[in-house]
Amino acid sequence: MPYDVALWCLGNEMDGHWQLGHVPADQYAIRAQQAAKMMKDADRRIELVACGSCSVDMFDTYMEWDRQVLDYLGDYADYISLHRYVGNPKDDTPDYLAVTNSIDRQIEEMDAVCRFIQARRRSSKRTYLCFDEWNVWYKNRETDGEGKFAPHLVEEVYNLEDALVVAGFLNSFVRHADSVRIANIAQIVNVIAPLITRGDDLLVQSIYHPFTMYAGRREGTALRTFVDGAGYKSESYGRANYVDAAMIQDDRKLHVFATNRSTDAPAPLRVVLEDRPIESLVSAEILTGGGDPKAANSFEQPDRVGKQPFQEIKIAGGRGQCFLPPLSFAAMTFQLEKW
Repeated sequence: MPYDVALWCLGNEMDGHWQLGHVPADQYAIRAQQAAKMMKDADRRIELVACGSCSVDMFDTYMEWDRQVLDYLGDYADYISLHRYVGNPKDDTPDYLAVTNSIDRQIEEMDAVCRFIQARRRSSKRTYLCFDEWNVWYKNRETDGEGKFAPHLVEEVYNLEDALVVAGFLNSFVRHADSVRIANIAQIVNVIAPLITRGDDLLVQSIYHPFTMYAGRREGTALRTFVDGAGYKSESYGRANYVDAAMIQDDRKLHVFATNRSTDAPAPLRVVLEDRPIESLVSAEILTGGGDPKAANSFEQPDRVGKQPFQEIKIAGGRGQCFLPPLSFAAMTFQLEKW
């Protein structure tokens, strides 16, 4: 295993005509299979990510590319990649927040392709999903840095609604933890990133906070989460619940993540674990921006969108109860009763 690198990608966005080396799916599959065989012959411990559809908008090839590639690679493919960038070009906050529906659908469609090929090949090996590029990106498309020294390119300014969408991505990954085994945000600093620098100064953007709220609560087993409550119909993504949620159980700890997508009304939240009562609240945080979907941090106002302790949670009858403010994301950890 060279330099202890255990995970290798067999190209990037090779279905895209903008990529060097772009070829049709059948030709990419041959190249990928040849590379995969040589690599795994050298070290059977490595895992390989086949290049999958890079966009749901690649109408001529979406899923068909993946079918051809997986069918030819067979058991050489440990994962297949998928990418997604989203935005709010129509300036329609409720519609934008409902994009989580489409993220769920993309994951489920890609997993269906993997399962179809596994069944057709009569294989015992399942190919999992590697969601290795995702983020919000639609405002800053400046990519021409020719002749400039360290130019500031593609530095997206993120606001509250963007942070709620990032929380939606994370919720979706947890809900689909049986198929999504790897998920990476595309960049970390400056370029479409949660952190921005100016000289020695550092700005924490709104989308940084969902990561930290998840980071301390990521251990455990993802639970099948069912949301029963009011919702609305979005123009682009169909019906969406006002509350978007995911849960993780870690022994006697229950981690709950919930977003209120309503722009003007609190959302009642009642947390019920079907087979075990909640004993107490361990910790809780909430991300808000004063209810303004366009609220964003800046070097002049670095704390306009941020997280704070969330103390308005009650335990009654073995259930957690609270109201989520409009346009907010909460992360909560409960202690469960002993068996």
